Amino acid sequence: MRIVQIVPREDLRLYAALVKKEADIRKKGLGTFYRAVAKKPNSTKWRHRAYRGWINLERGLSEVVLGEVHGSAPEQEWQILSAFLGFVDRHFDDRILAITIHYR
Repeated sequence: MRIVQIVPREDLRLYAALVKKEADIRKKGLGTFYRAVAKKPNSTKWRHRAYRGWINLERGLSEVVLGEVHGSAPEQEWQILSAFLGFVDRHFDDRILAITIHYR
């Protein structure tokens, strides 16, 4: 499991922006991530269409987003991690202050 901590710039509600962007892309029939469980107020679970595993996202204090990356096998976690970081970088690169990855 890997824990991703994303710190947004002060003017961004990052968790809400991530969820909205995924929903907008999915409505167009595009994208590789999709919501895997019912919508909850401050957390969600995403799956990837090509890579087996999931990401649990939750809103933290000061709008920090925490993501737990799980692969169906430990050697596959890097694929989901890479896809998620690519998603964040493509859509929010100018509004992110820092990304930290913790390995467990």
